[in-house]
Amino acid sequence: MTASKKQLKTCPEGHQFYKSSDCNTCPVCAKENKPASGFLAPFSSPVRNALTNAGIDTVQQLANHTEKEILALHGIGKSSLPRFYEALAAAGLQFKPPTK
Repeated sequence: MTASKKQLKTCPEGHQFYKSSDCNTCPVCAKENKPASGFLAPFSSPVRNALTNAGIDTVQQLANHTEKEILALHGIGKSSLPRFYEALAAAGLQFKPPTK
C-alpha cells in the first residue's frame, strides 16, 4: 500500500495547508469557526463539517436520522456515537428507528 502524497491547497480565505485527501476543509478556518457553545461545540471539526454539510445543526435535526445514516456521513465514526447519544438523551430524544 502506498502513502498518498500531500498536496498544497489554498482556501478562499488565503490560508495554505497540505492534505492527502480530496477534503478541502481548511484547518485554520475550521478552528476559527468552532462554536463556543451549542450542540456542535463538543465535536471535532470533521464531525461538525459532516453534520452541517448534511443540514444537521441541532439535536432535533439529528433525531430525524437513523444511527446508520449518521455513521454513513464522511467524517463521522463510531467514536462519536456516545456524544450523540448523550446529546439526544439530554433533549429527551433518540435516533430515528431503522426501517425494516
